[in-house]
Amino acid sequence: MVKVNEDLRKERDRCTFNIQELTTLVDGDLQKTLDRKERENVMLSKQDVLKKVPDEYLSHKEKYENAIRESVILFGLVRRMQEEGKTTIDNYRDVVGGLLGSSTTRDGSPLGLHYIMFMPAILNQGNEEQHAKWLPRAWNFNIIGSYAQTELGHGTFIRGLETTATYDPSTQEFVLHSPTLTSYKWWPGGMGQTANYCIVVAQLYTKGHCHGIHSFIVQVRDEETHIPLPGIKVGEIGAKLGLNAVNNGFLGFDNVRIPRTHMLMKHAQVLEDGTYVKSRHSKLNYGAMVFVRVVIVFDMVNYLSKAVTIATRFSAVRRQCQMKAGEPECQILDFVTQQHKIFIGIAACHALRITANKLWDTFHAVSEELVAGNLNRLPELHALACCLKAVSTADTAAYVERCRLACGGHGYMLSSNLPLTYGLVTAACTYEGENTVLLLQTARFLVKTWQQMDTANLTPTVMYFKEASSKGFYDKWQNSVEGIIRGFQVVAMRKVETCVETMKGRAASGMSLEDAWNQTSVQLVSAADAHCRVIILSTFYEEVVELAKTTSPELKTVLFQLVDLYSLYWALEKLSDLLLYTSISQKDVSDLQAMYEDVLRKLRPNAVGLVDAFDIRDEMLQSTLGSYDGRVYERLMEEAMKSPLNAETVNDTFHKYLKPFMQGKL
Repeated sequence: MVKVNEDLRKERDRCTFNIQELTTLVDGDLQKTLDRKERENVMLSKQDVLKKVPDEYLSHKEKYENAIRESVILFGLVRRMQEEGKTTIDNYRDVVGGLLGSSTTRDGSPLGLHYIMFMPAILNQGNEEQHAKWLPRAWNFNIIGSYAQTELGHGTFIRGLETTATYDPSTQEFVLHSPTLTSYKWWPGGMGQTANYCIVVAQLYTKGHCHGIHSFIVQVRDEETHIPLPGIKVGEIGAKLGLNAVNNGFLGFDNVRIPRTHMLMKHAQVLEDGTYVKSRHSKLNYGAMVFVRVVIVFDMVNYLSKAVTIATRFSAVRRQCQMKAGEPECQILDFVTQQHKIFIGIAACHALRITANKLWDTFHAVSEELVAGNLNRLPELHALACCLKAVSTADTAAYVERCRLACGGHGYMLSSNLPLTYGLVTAACTYEGENTVLLLQTARFLVKTWQQMDTANLTPTVMYFKEASSKGFYDKWQNSVEGIIRGFQVVAMRKVETCVETMKGRAASGMSLEDAWNQTSVQLVSAADAHCRVIILSTFYEEVVELAKTTSPELKTVLFQLVDLYSLYWALEKLSDLLLYTSISQKDVSDLQAMYEDVLRKLRPNAVGLVDAFDIRDEMLQSTLGSYDGRVYERLMEEAMKSPLNAETVNDTFHKYLKPFMQGKL
């Protein structure tokens, strides 16, 4: 048995709460913990046949080929679990989360979009006949799908997409065409060499009229030979900052014909004669986008949990500098600046996970309302998913980078898994909706809500508008979590009000409404961000209050310390807003700073226990710096020796170039 680093062992001995209790709480309940561990055991059962050479020493082509080999093995295990009834379409989000988290494909999988986008699109937008035809084949991996929306010339502005799908009633077919280079689909995961089917988003034309964007199931490659079908132009887009194993591709069409029944027709239809039957509500297709954005928030929690685990364990093992002369070098985790870098990430894992769970519940509740014909909360759900995706990805990218910096030079090593993790999370800031544009979509909902506040019933997430705008709501600042939440409510409400008044003033001076919106857009983004902070802070606090009713006193104390830390951190980060819109004083600010430093001190003994509770196995963490046993330096050396340059004592270039150069003979 490998000996655990003595500093890490002592850290675990100091922990004041039951780590397993927190693990169970994070998972949901004991049965979910057991189910997760069973899935992980299945996934990890094939680890010995997966890795041969670390990905960083492979070429771009070799990385893809290795990712396919690994993905086939891992998704084969998923298929086996499906056959054994351990997973169904209803819970495949949890399975894929476990799969991608427990696999060794650190840089993504070329089969990921099949689960994350292809099947959800069919589920949310296909009718019953399409479900019966396509889902069993997709579920069993008889076909492999991708999702093609973004084009070379258009991304978030999907109304501007150029790909066309023109209906031909004489053959009852749609003709898909890419009229320009900029209309080529760009970025679909797995499209480069992997997928043989794809959901394609295109402008629908029938009877000479354009009816906007709709989704179509298109076969891209022959199922037997994998050769692209006639009229299909497809390939891979090349190397990226991260996610190079995802095999992102491009896709173009030269008058490609597909059957009429390949248009996803749950909400809108084209009849055999070409008659267009429009959707009951233009925003019903939000369902698939909301689903994906919820999954992204959960993904951010998974990645961040890994990053803070690595940084915290490394900081407990790493000893550097003397706190006082004559004393031994201390653990860098004892430095308050180090705690400031890392602990907010630990708190954010819980805040974002709890908020994502709430969003997931809201998504299902609103989906049931949609089935019953009630569309009242659909705009709210869309706005909520937009801002949570934007804020969670931006925050996680910042937190992960802090964790990398907290590990000093060793954090720069790919073997630490922090650079790769940063590449994965920063990519999420632009895919499935660029963050600034998503915040502007949330802002549009907030502005409309403010304008209708006196005439319409407010939906739950914006109910605070009326309270925060009422006289006497928050005359005196309070240095408490509840006080900080109320302060953020005032900030968000006032920012929305200021945006509305600013745009009114600009419109009154002769500026068009569109120009007024654009000129105010920086403020609008800030207002949407402030609103999202209200949602995360209030949800985190309210849910912990409920959870604390059934937890041990020791864990209850730590949970509230995490809420305190998260609230205090963001109050200090957003101090300029609080100073502008609330009655916070200089003394209040000084007290907040002291409270923040005090909660860092209180959390310090439990830091390692908190990240241990995420229960991430070494095989999933894949970090030389963050292993459970704390053998940081041994693992760094072991990983270094895997470099092909260490396979020979003297590289050929010495005799070919260096020696002649040094002897002046080159």
